[in-house]
Amino acid sequence: MSRVAFPELPDHARLWVFPADRALAESESRALLEAVDGALVAWSAHGSPVRWGRELRYGQVLLIGVDESHTALSGCSIDSATREIQTLESRLGLSLLDHGRVFFRDGDEIRCAPRPEFKDLAASGRVSGDTVVLDNVIATVGDLRDGRWEVPARTTWHARAFSLT
Repeated sequence: MSRVAFPELPDHARLWVFPADRALAESESRALLEAVDGALVAWSAHGSPVRWGRELRYGQVLLIGVDESHTALSGCSIDSATREIQTLESRLGLSLLDHGRVFFRDGDEIRCAPRPEFKDLAASGRVSGDTVVLDNVIATVGDLRDGRWEVPARTTWHARAFSLT
């Protein structure tokens, strides 16, 4: 098995962020992590095992990191992992791959809104450039560790997309 503890991944490890459309119950969180472990246990690229780690943040956001210094991923290996996530979505009744949503903090709560709804929230002033968003397009574990994931909307693509200056 090539799974490692998420904190053991180097900063340069590639990162994928899979936010669920809702917070998970403790039993659902355990089921999700067990399913990910089972689905990716034999993850390989061109026959070489992939060194990966996973973590669930806030009971809602699945993070998967890959140390490509051991094995470089191929399109096929990325596709196979994505197919596994799709299978988990239907099996667990979650939405993890929908890129049409914006995740943001509302106090201590992580909320998600479809982009048109977030645009309306921005237009009404209920969210602003100071609203902390989850920038789920960050590329590396180092980006996550350096604080580039939970950031004010004005510092990300959200500012341009939703006129949040």
